[in-house]
Amino acid sequence: MFLIIETGSQVEIMLVSSLKKKLAGAEGDFLLHTDVEIARGGITAIAGPSGSGKTTFLRMLSGLTTPDEGLLEVDGEVWFRKEPGKKTVVNLKPQQRKAGVVFQGYALFPHMSVLGNMLYASRDMVLAEKLLHMTGLQQLKHVKPGNLSGGQKQRVALCRALMQQPQLLLLDEPLSALDEAMKSVLQDELINVNRELGVTILIVTHDSSEMYKLCDRVLLFDTGRIITDTSPRELFVERATTQKFAFKGEILEILAVDAVSIAVVAIGNNLVEVVIDSDEKETLKAGDIVIVGTKAFNPTVRKIAAKDFDFSRL
Repeated sequence: MFLIIETGSQVEIMLVSSLKKKLAGAEGDFLLHTDVEIARGGITAIAGPSGSGKTTFLRMLSGLTTPDEGLLEVDGEVWFRKEPGKKTVVNLKPQQRKAGVVFQGYALFPHMSVLGNMLYASRDMVLAEKLLHMTGLQQLKHVKPGNLSGGQKQRVALCRALMQQPQLLLLDEPLSALDEAMKSVLQDELINVNRELGVTILIVTHDSSEMYKLCDRVLLFDTGRIITDTSPRELFVERATTQKFAFKGEILEILAVDAVSIAVVAIGNNLVEVVIDSDEKETLKAGDIVIVGTKAFNPTVRKIAAKDFDFSRL
């Protein structure tokens, strides 16, 4: 058992990952190196630009992708170990690892009912009924996936992963295809699952509000490296701005209206018009990802760098 001390309290470390994998990127090959420890029972966001190694990290944890070298230890059990230049010593198969995985595509068996999909993972009927109740699927347990909505399918995929009673629940953008209302409902259900079952969750997401609502920690990847390891509040509020409010958006257009310039900014599903001064106009253009905020009642538009949580264009 591994323990680290933070502000006088003990935090139990469940996962130790120091894995390396050579990957091909748009600008050439790069090395994915995940040197990180994850505490038991938390929800950790895996974020960063497309192609930075986020999904590969989850696949290495689950056993679906084999690292080139390194160590993966979960609850004191070695799941993978290989030293540089030597043969692999340990590499547990996916079915030997207590890891539940939910990808974007659901991967449900179309010929099986909701309950059938769940019992395929485990024949534990008591657990199945508990999960059906937790996720509001009791009335749909005999329905096949073809007759379910996207949100309902995602619930089934989550339940099937939890039927294995995993030590780790690995989620790869599970809510990205859902509308905002359904996304909010399923976020609440994930929080409930985390609290009720105590499962440690890692979730790949590009949604800053999702990270803030769900997660106690954010690992920000860039070209295979974890460049930031912090809390959502530190990443999106305290570090990003000292303004009274701030929202991330994309400039769609800059208009000249009479003697002023106006930036049309998309923030979520809303469009906002912000008057910008001459200095801001010189540095901004359509397509820029910006922070829209206010200081002393004066709105400001500040461009942010691609490495600074630019998830919206991925």
